[in-house]
Amino acid sequence: MRPGTRVAYVLGTVTGGTGEHVAMLARGSQERGLAVTVYGPAQAGRRLLAGVPFVPVEIADRPRPARDAAAVLRLRKLLAGAQPEVVHAHGLRAGAVAAFALAGAGWRRRRGALIVTVHNAPPAAGPARAVYAVLERIVARRADAVTCVSGDLAARMRRLGAAGAGLAIVPAPEARAPGSEAVAAARSGLGVAGQPVVLAVGRLAPQKGFATLLAAAASWQGREPCPVLALAGAGPLDQILRAEAGAGGIRVRFLGQRGDVPALLAAADVVVVPSRWEGQPLIVHEALRAGRPLVASRAGGIPDLTGEDAALLVPPGDAAALAEAVLAVLDHPGLAARLSEAARARAAALPGEAAAVDAALALYQRISGRPAAV
Repeated sequence: MRPGTRVAYVLGTVTGGTGEHVAMLARGSQERGLAVTVYGPAQAGRRLLAGVPFVPVEIADRPRPARDAAAVLRLRKLLAGAQPEVVHAHGLRAGAVAAFALAGAGWRRRRGALIVTVHNAPPAAGPARAVYAVLERIVARRADAVTCVSGDLAARMRRLGAAGAGLAIVPAPEARAPGSEAVAAARSGLGVAGQPVVLAVGRLAPQKGFATLLAAAASWQGREPCPVLALAGAGPLDQILRAEAGAGGIRVRFLGQRGDVPALLAAADVVVVPSRWEGQPLIVHEALRAGRPLVASRAGGIPDLTGEDAALLVPPGDAAALAEAVLAVLDHPGLAARLSEAARARAAALPGEAAAVDAALALYQRISGRPAAV
C-alpha cells in the first residue's frame, strides 16, 4: 500500500493472543509507512502498544448495553475525525462495535473499508451463545472482508454470507531461545529431579480443557517415576482445578502466570494442549519452535498448525486418549525424538510475522478501493 495510508485497528480484548496479534500488525504496518492508530481498552495500550498511536475506547468483554452504546458513539466520533481508509477490527464484539460506529458515516461510503478478524468460536451453550450468534450475523453482513483464525470458523462465517472469510496468519511473537542456565533454573524450580515433566500452558478457563488433562493425569499417578504435571497460567478456574487435583491426589505444580515460558518448554519432556477449541494458539507455535514433543487436541485450527506428523492429536475431551498419548511419548524415546524433529521442521515452514503483515497489507490494498458494505 502507498505510504501514509490510514489504518485503524479496533480491539476489545487482549486475551488469547489477540492483543499480541494486533500489536504485531500495528507495528509492522507502521514500519511499512502506514499511518496507524489503535483503538481499544486502556489496558491494551498500557500492556502491548508502546510506540504505536493509541486511543482508549472501552469496548466491554461481554454484553453491557450502556457501555456498548457509549463505545459505539465514541468510536464513531473518533473515526469520523481520523477518516481511516481501512478499519481492521479484531473479535466479534470489536467487529460489531466498529460496524455500528461506521454506519451512516458519509466518508466511509467514499473510501473506508471494514475488515474483521474472528479470533474465537462462540460459546457452545448458555445465554451468551445467542448474543454471539447476533454478533456473527452483524459482522458477516457489514464487513467488507472477514478473516478467521481457523478453517472451521471460516466455513461458519461463509455460511452466514461473510465476504471472503479466508484464513488469517497469526504467528507467535519471535523470541530468543533460552540459555542453558535459564532452562536448568526452570526445571530446578519445578522440584522434579528424576521425574518426567508434562507441561501445559494457558488461561485457566473452560475452553482450555484442563479438567480433561487432570483426569488424564489421574491415570498415571501410580507410575514410577511418576510424571509431574506443571500447569502455567491463571484464570477463573484456578481454585476449582486446584481442588480437583487435591481431591484426586494428582501431582500438579500450579505455576501461575509465568514470564519464562520458553525456558519451561525447554525443561519439559512433553507439552500438552488439551483444548476443547482453539484457533492458532500461540503455545502450539512456541512448542513447535522449541522442538518439543507435543500432544494436542484435534480441535479448531490446531491440526492446521501441526499437520499430522508434528504432534500426537487426540479427540478433545477424551481423557483416556490424552493419557495414552502422553505416556507413549514418555515411554518411547524414539517417538519423542521423531516428534521433536518434526516439530522443528513444521515451525520452520510456518509463516512468520513478516508474512502476516504482508498478507494483511495485501488485503488492505485489495479492498480499500471497493464500495463499502451496507
